Amino acid sequence: MPSPDSVALEARGVVVSFGGNRALDGVAMTAEKGRITGLIGPNGAGKSTLFDVVCGLRKPSAGRVLMDGRDVTRLGPMRRARFGLARTFQRLELFGRLSVRDNLLVAAELGPERRRAERAVTEILDRLDLAGSADSPADTLPTGVARLVEVGRAMAVRPRLLLLDEPAAGQDGEETERFAALLRSLAGDGTAVVLVEHDMGLVMSVCDEVHVLDLGKVIAVGPPAEIRRDEKVLAAYLGEDA
Repeated sequence: MPSPDSVALEARGVVVSFGGNRALDGVAMTAEKGRITGLIGPNGAGKSTLFDVVCGLRKPSAGRVLMDGRDVTRLGPMRRARFGLARTFQRLELFGRLSVRDNLLVAAELGPERRRAERAVTEILDRLDLAGSADSPADTLPTGVARLVEVGRAMAVRPRLLLLDEPAAGQDGEETERFAALLRSLAGDGTAVVLVEHDMGLVMSVCDEVHVLDLGKVIAVGPPAEIRRDEKVLAAYLGEDA
């Protein structure tokens, strides 16, 4: 069991219903500081819905969300962001006509000083190997690079808890390898990273622990080596006869 001081995020018994259907049915999950937590499952399992609950875009009908031990269930997205939460989305949410640099500045300038924000953006551009694209409009970028810009924008708010929804979509093999190194680096900085991703190679190579959702319920939790052998997980992805 993780120590209370190491837990950046805890979801307890989260329930979300759409009409008579439960998109999330008593979901519990934790994410620790300095570790990468995977959240996987078939399409429609409830992964993005859980992210919406964690970041305050959707209110659960039951359950609680805690950040650093603080109950934030009733707080909106802005309050949670001030407590150190940042998120990327499955659908790209960049400002297409703004340059890469200005997309990052939009987030970095939420802080108190513009000079400090500009310095932080320069560091992120270098860290993500985006300096050569800094002045390019975001809507001219290949999808894989645009995904990286979105991650950079989330990094610009200096999050303690980072939720990434399909961040590797559109990346080629070499880009994915560099992205895996970035995730490990972010965790090494002490950030709690939660990764929703369909690239199982990436998930299994970078995650310290994986939570598996199916039909709104957690069906397995454990290190990647256990998850890839779990019969319930294989059945959820490949069918009951897997």
